[in-house]
Amino acid sequence: MKGSRVSSLSKGLRKVQVTLKWDPSPIGEPPIDLDIVAATYTTDGPQGEPAYLVHFGSRSPDGTITLNRDSTTGQGFGADEIMTLELDRLADGYARVVVGVVIQQRRAEKTFSGIANTGVRILEGPVELANDDLSGVPDATAATIAEFTRDDTGAWQLRTSVRGFEADPAEFAKLMGARFL
Repeated sequence: MKGSRVSSLSKGLRKVQVTLKWDPSPIGEPPIDLDIVAATYTTDGPQGEPAYLVHFGSRSPDGTITLNRDSTTGQGFGADEIMTLELDRLADGYARVVVGVVIQQRRAEKTFSGIANTGVRILEGPVELANDDLSGVPDATAATIAEFTRDDTGAWQLRTSVRGFEADPAEFAKLMGARFL
């Protein structure tokens, strides 16, 4: 991600927000629906199938990861979607959270190249940790954007890299756990 870095905050990350924006479809075309998705992984299973997913219409079982805003058209002001991750409240049994963006395919298949003005930001309070416009994965229908991992001291760190996939939402959920680049 542009402006990305591996977080080295001494106490680690505590509460972050991932925001997503995009322009609505041109008049007369079907709406475009992008979704933020978070997959959590345990210390016993840090890759593969997630322990649980958070996406539109869901939240983590303990309320630590929530989708605060969900748009199905991109017609919001500022961020169209916002997901909050309270990493400092996640149980010790969780070691990894991968966050991605997926395009809901309803009528005609879309890729990121066909969606105007995409933008993803990761913030901790007012501090921007990373941002990207998804232009690096133009032929993808989904992308992982961030990986949060717990280090040996229990502090959460951020690693960002946009990795594109050609997958529908269900398939993408299974692929998100592959080793992060």
